[in-house]
Amino acid sequence: MQYNDANRGIALMIATTFVFAVQDGISQYLASEYNVVMIVMVRYWFFAIFVMTLSACRPGGIRAAAHTTQPGLQILRGLLLVAEICVMVLAFTLLGLIESHAIFTLYPLLIAALSGPVLTEKVGWRGWTAIAVGFIGVLIILRPGLRVFSIDALVPLLAALMFALYGLLTRRAARDDSAATSFFWTGVAGAAAITCIGPFFWASLHGTDWIWMGILCVTGVGGHWLLIKTYEAAEAGTVQPFAYFQLVFATVIGLTIFREALDPWTAAGAGLIVGAGVYSLLWEQQRKRRVSPAL
Repeated sequence: MQYNDANRGIALMIATTFVFAVQDGISQYLASEYNVVMIVMVRYWFFAIFVMTLSACRPGGIRAAAHTTQPGLQILRGLLLVAEICVMVLAFTLLGLIESHAIFTLYPLLIAALSGPVLTEKVGWRGWTAIAVGFIGVLIILRPGLRVFSIDALVPLLAALMFALYGLLTRRAARDDSAATSFFWTGVAGAAAITCIGPFFWASLHGTDWIWMGILCVTGVGGHWLLIKTYEAAEAGTVQPFAYFQLVFATVIGLTIFREALDPWTAAGAGLIVGAGVYSLLWEQQRKRRVSPAL
């Protein structure tokens, strides 16, 4: 695979973040009317169908995609991601899109912080500086001592931690399994796990909510398809900083659709987190270029 179309990759990443932001907005609406677990379960059913269909169309079919020497790790990844999605959708109902995403943007820095103990990777002083700045951003958003602290604010922080762990386990799995195998197990393991408990929370959808559920499933599949195309077009280090556009799109949806307020402190804290995250990503990309042998 040749990664030589950075502009296309960046455009695809921005499109991906827009689709995922729309998905989050629909998730917030549906989860405010119905149970979070049920909403995520239906969404995962379509995700699993998409994953299996995509795998069946590739050389070797589903058998090749499912083959792994580390099934425990792959199942753990799937369980962690589906749980993280449930926690994050719950955060939308408690805090709204804007504040939830502002806190969740900490996850790249959490990946950097945990890469040492989990993957035995060296972080370095620049990395730890970026991590510290990011946590200052979270403190600005939460403002402990300056307002009545809400326990709800810990929900998106938990989601960010879970997603960071998922990202690290994905990197660990990539040492032995292909991206197609990890993607297969992400969808299938997650769908199987949530189907074990989701039916206990089932409630019939009313009126146009069936349409919104259908759109939610389409945006979920469409977002993952766009993400695949993004990484086919350009290297991850090139496009990853543009993933922060999801915060921008989620903020616009929160302001215009859900009439949320953009607190100046939240905006300032999110700006610090994003700035620290982009710096960390760009520095890591530059470091890898220096240590990689010339081709």
